[in-house]
Amino acid sequence: MPRIALIQQSNSSDPSANLAKTVSSVRQAAAKGAQIVCLQEMFNTRYFCQTVDATHFDLAEAPDGPTVAVLSDVAKELGVVVIVPFFERRAAGIYHNTAAVIDADGSVLGLYRKMHIPEDPGFHEKYYFTPGDLGYKVFKTRFGNLGVLICWDQWYPEAARLTAMKGADILFYPTAIGTLSSESDADRDEFRDAWETIQRSHAVANGCFVAAVNRTGTEDGLTFWGSSFLAGPFGQWIARAGESDDILIADADFSAIESQRRTWPYFRDRRIDSYSEITSRFSAK
Repeated sequence: MPRIALIQQSNSSDPSANLAKTVSSVRQAAAKGAQIVCLQEMFNTRYFCQTVDATHFDLAEAPDGPTVAVLSDVAKELGVVVIVPFFERRAAGIYHNTAAVIDADGSVLGLYRKMHIPEDPGFHEKYYFTPGDLGYKVFKTRFGNLGVLICWDQWYPEAARLTAMKGADILFYPTAIGTLSSESDADRDEFRDAWETIQRSHAVANGCFVAAVNRTGTEDGLTFWGSSFLAGPFGQWIARAGESDDILIADADFSAIESQRRTWPYFRDRRIDSYSEITSRFSAK
C-alpha cells in the first residue's frame, strides 16, 4: 500500500527558488512516509503561457538538465519515486510539456510528453508546446505501476482508458488550472466541480486510482485553485487539499483494484468490435 504525496504550491519568478522550495517539500513528504511524490505541472516556473513571449523558451531544459538531475539525487537519497513535470527543450524550436518519472533508486525511467495541448484565453500553450509523440505510457516503479498524464489530458477519457489498459494502478495528473480575473467565484466553483468530476469518472470507468495535483496562488491574471486530490478506484474521495500550499499525503491500496474490477467488470464487457469510429475526428452518421 504505497503512500502518495501531492505537492501543491505557489511559484515565484525564480526557478531556483521554486526548485529549492519543492525539494524541501519532497523531504518533508518522505519524512512522513511518502513513497511516491508527484509535483505540479511545470513545477519550477510560473505559468508563463498566459502570454505569447519568445523569451519564455529560455526556461526550457533538456531531460538531462539540472532540474531532473537534482530530483534524481533527492529520489535516490530518500528512496522515493518522484514525478517531475518540466518544460523540455528537445531541439531548437521543439519544446514539450513533459514529465520525467524517477524511480526510488534515482534512475530516470522515462518521459511522458503532454499529448493534448490547449489554446484558450490565458492558456496559450499551442505557441509553446509541441504535442507529445511518446504515446500513453506506464512506468513500473518500486512502489507500483504509474500512469502519467498532464493537465488538459485529464479531460479526455481516451487517454485515461489507454493508460489504464497498459496496466496503470494509478493515473497522475500534474496540473495548472484556475480562473481568470474576469471570471467569478461561481465560475470557479463550476469549473472546479467539472474538473473533479471528470477525473473521478476516469477512476470509476477504469477501476484504478487517480491523483491530481494543482498549483496555488495568483500569477498575473490567473488564480489557481489548488484542490489536489486522491480518488479511489470507484471514484471515492481518499484525500483532498484546500487552495493554499500543501503537501497532501494519503495511502493508496492498490490491492483494491482487483476486487473493484471483479464487481464492475468494464474491461471484460467492452465491445471492442464496435469502437472503430473513435479514431474519427467527428462522425455525423
